[in-house]
Amino acid sequence: DAELVDMTFGTGAVKITPAHDPNDFQTGKRHNLDFINIYTDDGKLSSHPANAGFKGQRRFEARVSVVKALEEKGLFRGKKDNAMKIPICSRSKDVIEPLLKPQWWVSCKEMADNACKAVRSGELEILPKSFETTWFRWLENIRDWCISRQLWWGHRIPAYYVSIEGDDNSGKPGAPSENLERWVCGRTPEDAERRAQQKFNPRGDKKITLVQDDDVLDTWFSSGLFPFSVFGWPNQTQDLEKFYPTAMLETGHDILFFWVARMVMMGMKLTGKIPFKQIYLHAMVRDAHGRKMSKSLGNVVDPLHVIEGISLEGLHET
Repeated sequence: DAELVDMTFGTGAVKITPAHDPNDFQTGKRHNLDFINIYTDDGKLSSHPANAGFKGQRRFEARVSVVKALEEKGLFRGKKDNAMKIPICSRSKDVIEPLLKPQWWVSCKEMADNACKAVRSGELEILPKSFETTWFRWLENIRDWCISRQLWWGHRIPAYYVSIEGDDNSGKPGAPSENLERWVCGRTPEDAERRAQQKFNPRGDKKITLVQDDDVLDTWFSSGLFPFSVFGWPNQTQDLEKFYPTAMLETGHDILFFWVARMVMMGMKLTGKIPFKQIYLHAMVRDAHGRKMSKSLGNVVDPLHVIEGISLEGLHET
């Protein structure tokens, strides 16, 4: 694969794990390779035949075991240090292991086109005007949006997997046996139950079970609903009729696409109206190193220090 492999580097050969590396994923698509997940959800090597002899080991333990197995077979040729980028979780500081997981997606092409038209027609104004270039660059090159997250916090996705008693084709959500036709959505569990009965049990002679997806919605999806959900949408309330759309949104330019564009796309799609007439983008407050001030980075001003003051020694430590 000329796009991935440098024949002059090392042995000239490279491992390909399409299910565990973004670059390998693209290579697997180019060459129609199998996408094999070798891990369980708790980070251990699975029962897949590729893990023969290493099943149940944690990833870092398995690395040592694999080297030892190669040495025992006389196949180990040595190892060298190689500088590389390792993704680290900002919260736990653990090494991130890419995995393939079934996800929920939103097609954005039509919504993005409408958001571009709103700016070009003057229906929606971006200030400063120079940021229109950023707006068009993002939206004219938009891809499908993965809106599901495997987290413990957030709005739980209102999708339910339907199992039918005695039906061998029910499968299991998230497993290789998952049947994509068995998903139904509903605003409430009762709504989902009604839809499942209509679709899979119209005569009422079968026992069906619904299990809600454990995934939650992407934060930007939930916050994209903000301009109209605060007024009671999807109900047609007096507040929604009186106050939506609003006049101006004022925010930082760093989230013009991640939040602002999502609000515009979703507002136009779900209500038929742009959520605001103007977008005013302010400058960013940065630290001494030019970085955005962020709680995650830990480079923000502690409000308690502003209220109560701080000693010179404490100031030096911040």
